[in-house]
Amino acid sequence: MIVQACINGARPRDFHPKLPLTAEAMASDAAACVAAGAAELHIHPRGTDRRESLAAVDATVLAVRRTCPGTLVGVSTGAWIENDVERTRAAIAGWRDLPDYASVNLSEPDAPAVMELLRQRGVGIEAGLAVVADAERFVALPGHNQVLRILIEIDIPDLSAALDEAHGIAAVLERAGVGRPILLHGVDTTVWPLVELAHRQRWSTRVGLEDGKTLADGRTAKDNAEIVAAAVAIFRGAPVVAS
Repeated sequence: MIVQACINGARPRDFHPKLPLTAEAMASDAAACVAAGAAELHIHPRGTDRRESLAAVDATVLAVRRTCPGTLVGVSTGAWIENDVERTRAAIAGWRDLPDYASVNLSEPDAPAVMELLRQRGVGIEAGLAVVADAERFVALPGHNQVLRILIEIDIPDLSAALDEAHGIAAVLERAGVGRPILLHGVDTTVWPLVELAHRQRWSTRVGLEDGKTLADGRTAKDNAEIVAAAVAIFRGAPVVAS
């Protein structure tokens, strides 16, 4: 059970004043998150134009490792980043400073090929499952148990529906005998309820400005580190304070 920090994601620059958008800002922010209790980091590198870029992975991973030695660093491979299958594959094949792991969304058509490329490069895989159909696709893949972990990531604003989907995904994994660790997270309104669910289920979770900018009581967090500290407190047994 860990708390992973997801420090920026695809959020626009005006989402929060402390959203880190350069390699240097991400490295500094990552160090603050680790100091607040984050065990791992999930980062969306940005180019000089502040747009997401798989070509920016080398510089970002290198910068973050300087400030967070020994901490596992992961990145996204989301299809929207390069918006082209061949550019995505070429960028991953060209990485020199490899991340420890990368998330792959099973909802994306090229997910199996991206997963195989990551395996060939020795990069761990977080298999991202957003709906039950993603889980069913995942368990049908040869070698599905070779991933680092399962990422159950629910982007459904209605809490009841979000919980149903999370439990449905977990049921598919259980029936298939998938024995990999699970990390559960929500987005915006479901962040804190799903942190609580992850804690009860003895799964890992992640929090940060990629997933939401508010604390459990509805206040806007001052930065990623404050969000991480709140999630770590829950995992250490403190109850969440809802608004």
